[in-house]
Amino acid sequence: MSDDEADPELLALLRQHFQGKLNLDAEPETGVLEGAEYVYDNSIDVALNMRATKNAAAWIHEQMQQKEFSTANWSEHELHPNTKDESTVAFIFTMDLLNFSFWSSRPEDERFAVSYRDKTWTGYWSLVASLQRALEEDIPITDPHYWQNEEECNIESLRHIFRSCTEEEMPLLEARLSCLREAGQVLYEKYNCSFTKCIEAANNSAAELVNLLARDFDCFRDEFRFEGRRKPIRFLKRAQILVADIWACFNGEGFGEFRDVDKITMFADYRVPQILATLGCIGYSPPLNAMVARGDILESGSSYELQLRACSIWCVELIRREIQRQHPDVKVNAILIDFFLYDTMKQLEAQGKETIPHHRTRSVWY
Repeated sequence: MSDDEADPELLALLRQHFQGKLNLDAEPETGVLEGAEYVYDNSIDVALNMRATKNAAAWIHEQMQQKEFSTANWSEHELHPNTKDESTVAFIFTMDLLNFSFWSSRPEDERFAVSYRDKTWTGYWSLVASLQRALEEDIPITDPHYWQNEEECNIESLRHIFRSCTEEEMPLLEARLSCLREAGQVLYEKYNCSFTKCIEAANNSAAELVNLLARDFDCFRDEFRFEGRRKPIRFLKRAQILVADIWACFNGEGFGEFRDVDKITMFADYRVPQILATLGCIGYSPPLNAMVARGDILESGSSYELQLRACSIWCVELIRREIQRQHPDVKVNAILIDFFLYDTMKQLEAQGKETIPHHRTRSVWY
C-alpha cells in the first residue's frame, strides 16, 4: 500500500462511526496473530509443512495429556517463586524485563553459567537463579526504587548479581541495566512504583496488559516494519510471556486472572522455532537454512528473522486449532503449547540430541 492510498481499517472505523455502529468498548486485541498471519502469507524464506504440523499437533496433545501438562508445571520448578503475593509479581516482572539473549557461541563448559544451590544453570534459568541468589544476599533486585538508584544499581552491581562461574559474562549487560532504569522510571511516574498497578489498570484483560506494556515501556515494544504492510508487525514476546508467567504462576486466579488469556500467542524466540523445525513443521529457504546451519547472525528486524519468528507464531496457532478441532473438550492455548515445546527442546539440548541448531539473533526482544 502506498502512502497516498486510504487505510482500509481507518475507512472501516469511519464507516462504523457514521453508521452509529462503532463500539468503543470493544475487547482489546494485541494484533500479534494478525501480523504473524500477514508475514506467513507473504513469506518466501520460511514455509509450513501442513502434514507435519497436523502430526505434531497429535503428538503434542498426546504428550501433554500423558504428562498432565498444565499451569501447575510452572510453579513446580525449583527456581520459580513459591509464594503467591505482590513480591511474586515483582519477581516475575523483573524476570521478564531481563528475559532475553542467553545463547552463547562458546562450548557448553565455557558459556555464561550461574552456580546456585549446588547446581550450574544456563540460559533462562541462569537469570532466574541470579535473581534468587541476589534476594538471598539482600540485594533488592526486584525493587523499582533500587533500579533508579544509580549509586547502588549500576553496571558493576549487575556484574556481581549476574556473576558467572565461567569466564563469559552475561550478554547485553548494559542493555539490561537500561531496561531496569526505564522500567523503574515508568513505574515511578505512572504506576506508584508497582507492577501490580499495571495489572489493575488492565482490568483482567491479558490483551490490554500486553498493549499497556508495549505502549508505556519502550523495552517491551517488540514490533517491526515488514515490506508491504503499513502497520508494524507486532511480536511482543516479553510482554506476552510476562502475562503468561503471571497467569501460570497464579493458576489463573488473583493477579493471574485474565478473561482473555487465550489471545496470547506463542512467544517468538529462538528455541520454539528450533523445535518446530526439528518436528518438520517449518522449513527454510536454502540461503536461510545455510545461515542457521553455520551459526551466522540474523540481524534483529531483518526479513529472514521476521519471517522465522512470525511463521513460528502462526504454526503454533495452527497446532492449537488442530488440537481443538480433534479434541473440542480439551482446554489448550498457545501458552501451554509454547511452554511444552520449550521444555521439550531444552530436554533435547541437555541430552545432546539437537539435530537442528537454533537461529542466532542478539537483541533485547528475546
